[in-house]
Amino acid sequence: MPRRFPIQLKLTIGALIPLFIAILICWLTGFSLIASRIVSQAQDRVRTDLNSAHELYHNELERIGDVVKFTGRSPQAARDLDRNDLKSLDALLTPLMQNEQLDFLTCVNTSGRIVFRAGNYAETATSEWSGGLIRKAIRGNVVSGTTVIPYEDVLKENPRLSETVEVSVRSTPHGRRSPKQIERSGMCLVVAAPVQDAVGTIVGVLYGGVMLNNNNRLVDRIKRTLFEGVQFDGKDAGTATIFLDDLRIATNVAGRDGQRAIGTLMSERVFDRVILKREKWTSRAFVFDDWYFAAYEPILDLEGQVIGALYVGMMEKPYLLIKNRLNLVYAGVLFFGSLAGVVLSWLAGSHLARPIRRLEAMARRVATGEREMEITVASRDEIGDLASEFNQMTRALCQRDDEIRELNRGLEQKVVERTVELEEKNLLLLKTREELVRAEKLAAVGELAAGVAHEINNPMAIIRGNAELLQMTLPADSPSQEEVAIIARQVGRVERIVANLLTFARQGHKQPDTTDLNRLLDEVLDQLGHQVPMTRISARKHYAEGIPPLYADADQLRQVFTNLFLNAVQAMAGSGILSVTTAADRSAGTCSVTVTDTGKGIAPESLGQLFNPFYTTRADGTGLGLSVSYGIVKEHGGTIEVESQLDNGATFRVILPITHRSDLPA
Repeated sequence: MPRRFPIQLKLTIGALIPLFIAILICWLTGFSLIASRIVSQAQDRVRTDLNSAHELYHNELERIGDVVKFTGRSPQAARDLDRNDLKSLDALLTPLMQNEQLDFLTCVNTSGRIVFRAGNYAETATSEWSGGLIRKAIRGNVVSGTTVIPYEDVLKENPRLSETVEVSVRSTPHGRRSPKQIERSGMCLVVAAPVQDAVGTIVGVLYGGVMLNNNNRLVDRIKRTLFEGVQFDGKDAGTATIFLDDLRIATNVAGRDGQRAIGTLMSERVFDRVILKREKWTSRAFVFDDWYFAAYEPILDLEGQVIGALYVGMMEKPYLLIKNRLNLVYAGVLFFGSLAGVVLSWLAGSHLARPIRRLEAMARRVATGEREMEITVASRDEIGDLASEFNQMTRALCQRDDEIRELNRGLEQKVVERTVELEEKNLLLLKTREELVRAEKLAAVGELAAGVAHEINNPMAIIRGNAELLQMTLPADSPSQEEVAIIARQVGRVERIVANLLTFARQGHKQPDTTDLNRLLDEVLDQLGHQVPMTRISARKHYAEGIPPLYADADQLRQVFTNLFLNAVQAMAGSGILSVTTAADRSAGTCSVTVTDTGKGIAPESLGQLFNPFYTTRADGTGLGLSVSYGIVKEHGGTIEVESQLDNGATFRVILPITHRSDLPA
């Protein structure tokens, strides 16, 4: 048999092929756009950061210039320089150099001779590096910029700089190779300004500066300003560096040991573009030990020659993480979009194939004999036409069977009606039979009880009298006293049985009168403590207000409720809760009394026999209390119901009619 391909599968595949092609194109395009956009934003950011770092670099130069210029315009500086007063110059310039965090501050007279060095006042030899600087300043110009000072001249300006100016060169896998082991030249920010007296005459030159070698204050300020302490995986995400030629002399790029990467070299690629070709460079670069989005610009000296570079960069990993997350979200959207497309395509195919499958199933059912069926025509196409023809065929078949079906329905209805009537009459017959059996049993027991009670009363009175006489004549410590007491107790029990028998025999003789049900229950509960111990029994009353007075024999009802209360207390074995609840149902013309205990309950097999005469579950019971109570309630036109489960107590409910004097039989 050739392999079968359902039409639903064919429709689904036909819808999914163009969908998957579109999703593939969107996936490739989206990934490319996300990657290029993030890289573009990162490079724009680092390019802007480089401009900001350039401004901070020149702000530092301007700060030094402000110190030098304002000091050079000071009348005191001009006077002390003109007089060659070294002591006064020391008092003026040395604190100024320290307070403004300058590494050197030097006074020169108009002939170019060193008058005073605040960083090394004992050294007065001139330095070749400062010659051009001094000549421009003597002509009245303020000169500022970046320069490189030879190691010997650094020591002349301030011998203490020997500890910081030296930078050990360290090789790295991605850095350039350098023949140097130690770099001793110092890269400085320097400013020179003329010193003028009160009338504006130039009397000398004051120049000062800050050494950048191993001085990380400027690069740290750039990092704080631009990146605000942003970190990634415990490392600073943004960094800044000042290069002397291709050597890092000040940086906050951290190495693997956590120390600053001072002394490492820039890569060959960056060196070629920035140092040799004097160009700004912004791109992705490997900085020391990680990839960064980096920006470099050359640093020029006073003569316009490239002497180093300024760098800022952002780690690539945070941007890669953002890119990966965006790609993941984008891929998730495409995936769930594809999944939704598959589901929708499958549902669409299923929707189109469903009428055909239904028609196939209907045809099978018609072949097995079914007739009443019809396919809903929901489409105006060939499938709809086929469904209409199928419906016409089934209607024709149904018309042939209508008469037989109608006859069957009428016959079934008559059978059902007769069955219901028969069940109702059977139930009525069973109830009538039960009542007749109970009535016959009660009548027989009543006649027997009346005769037995009269015959037993007189002998029992004689036995009781003699037992009491024996108790009085025997000594108190006589062993026979216990036997006599047993006789007296058993005689009392027999008398109680006789009293119950007489009551049972006189059930039909009632004396009805108006009775307040709630008050009657209170009287019974108050007298209950005289018959059984109630010290550990909690009696709870839940009486309904406004119950109409009953027209009943109060003494007989008192006996009913006394029996129910005594049974409840005895079932709780001395401790528990006895609940008494009354209610009235005016629509039904009845009132009810519910007695609930927390005793051990009644076994299911005993529930149907509780109201039979002489049936009891207690060893000392007579079995007449509940049967007497049942007879009294029935004589008053009411019923007694019982509900119980083992270990969950029992509930007796007495339902009495609210009758008037004229309604109750005499």
